[in-house]
Amino acid sequence: MTQQQPAAATPMSQEMQDCVQACMSCHSMCEETMSSCMEMGGQAQMQIMRALIDCSEMTRMCADMMMRRSPLSAEMCAMCARACDMCAEACMSMPDDAQMMRCAEACRRCAEMCRSMAGATM
Repeated sequence: MTQQQPAAATPMSQEMQDCVQACMSCHSMCEETMSSCMEMGGQAQMQIMRALIDCSEMTRMCADMMMRRSPLSAEMCAMCARACDMCAEACMSMPDDAQMMRCAEACRRCAEMCRSMAGATM
């Protein structure tokens, strides 16, 4: 009977490393954008804030799960892509705000990477 190596001993694929990096970049951008959004105030920003919070939390958790090789990573990546899409759409509602546009771009990139990982074997 051979003993299997723990999954954490296996190095992450380049695709997974890139996805973790995209998640962490998106998380940071959402946090920065939340700060900017809070300074603006107003009721319209509340919907954007919800999307930013969801996306920020989801991307951080997704990166963490991939790094520890969770068996739930693929499903988490699919959910993360959805949260990123929703956040990008919310940010696009303010096309004249440069911070919102940078955040939307980070969200779109992360969503694309996560969708790819969701379809991959982890």
